[in-house]
Amino acid sequence: MRYKEFERIISEERIARYVQACGGNTRKAMTLYRYNLQLSQEMFTIISCFEVALRNAINTVLRNRLGNDWLKDSIMPNGIFTIRNTHKTFDIIQYAYQKLVHEQSYSHTKLIAEMEFGIWKYMFSPVQFNQTGRVLLRVFPNKERSTPENQYNHSYFFNELDKINTMRNRIAHHEPVCFYLQDAVIDTSHVLGIYLKMQRLFAWMNIDSHALLYGLDHVQQVCGRINELKE
Repeated sequence: MRYKEFERIISEERIARYVQACGGNTRKAMTLYRYNLQLSQEMFTIISCFEVALRNAINTVLRNRLGNDWLKDSIMPNGIFTIRNTHKTFDIIQYAYQKLVHEQSYSHTKLIAEMEFGIWKYMFSPVQFNQTGRVLLRVFPNKERSTPENQYNHSYFFNELDKINTMRNRIAHHEPVCFYLQDAVIDTSHVLGIYLKMQRLFAWMNIDSHALLYGLDHVQQVCGRINELKE
């Protein structure tokens, strides 16, 4: 496709950053745009698998602690998320629960599946962590031991999950992931950092990520192609 037609479809404003990052080379800019889409697809696949693994691990721990319908029970009268400081969590769960009841399709499994990534992240925030019994570090049985310099506590996991969630949202809103921050500079270090965080957390959940993602994970290869465009 000729660049002008590509620009018309994608928009001048959107492609301009790619052109700038490629030193005005429009052919290279189109290649970078396509590679960015490939990288977004690759990362979204990894994040999707990570999200499912995380929510299932949280669900296993909390079913053992709170009962088989712990998520529904959390929004019932006197439920653990009926306190003021968890109203957003309550609202999200209640909306999904009422939707499933209206459709006459409620099950605990379906309610779990209705939750967004943010719900699982906030399970490690101070209030939710306390309300669920302070047991969620069991999700990461292989985590490293905390030291005075590095505390692998609920706040640590909240912050790590927040970074992954932010990347997920960037991809979902079609924002580029191949640049350094907001600059028009090709740089895959940030996205690779998020990728490595997930690999570490997979290992801490006692999951062999290489086996799980066999045939699906090409993040580093695509990053290599993107970085070649800097030359």
